[in-house]
Amino acid sequence: MKSKKNLLIQLNSLPHFSKDTIYQLASQMGLAKTTTDTYISRFLKYKEILRLKRGLYVSDDYFEKNRLDISYSFFLANIIRSPSYVSSWAALQYYNLATEAIHTITSVTPKVTRDYESKAGNFAYQSINNESFSGFSLFKGKFDFFIASPAKALFDLLYFRTRQFRGIKKLAGIKKLTKELRIDIDEMEAGEQKKFYSLISKFV
Repeated sequence: MKSKKNLLIQLNSLPHFSKDTIYQLASQMGLAKTTTDTYISRFLKYKEILRLKRGLYVSDDYFEKNRLDISYSFFLANIIRSPSYVSSWAALQYYNLATEAIHTITSVTPKVTRDYESKAGNFAYQSINNESFSGFSLFKGKFDFFIASPAKALFDLLYFRTRQFRGIKKLAGIKKLTKELRIDIDEMEAGEQKKFYSLISKFV
């Protein structure tokens, strides 16, 4: 079973991998596809690798070493459903604009809405039209990830919560809603506040 251990060692060095990656590594080790399939089943059974979604995995070893790094969770959120960017509560908390406990990382995508649950976390994806799929940037570090600006994160949160601002006709309604959600817009930089009000001007 040395080959099984060696294959797992290689997988432990990857931030994520597909089934094709496993086959490629196994092939380089001279393993047959049937043997590799058996190994994959055992890895999953004994939780040595975790399924993020169908055909996408991370080793338990790599995940445990990086699970407390929020940039890794955001990186995975980008990978699980692409293209997408982290937004709403998760982004607002990242910018210290919200204090609510976050149990699900919400992202925005031009693809259909979908949720994924795994040991690596809960990931929710909300669908938006291509025109509004903007207002995000790439943060570079140990793990690179796309995240909404503070203004866009707040816009996205309210956009989906109110179903595109239905029933809200005045800025006073927006301010009341953010207060109820315990989000202090005044804590946002002036430039971001201006961007936020510009974004909602089409709706309110």
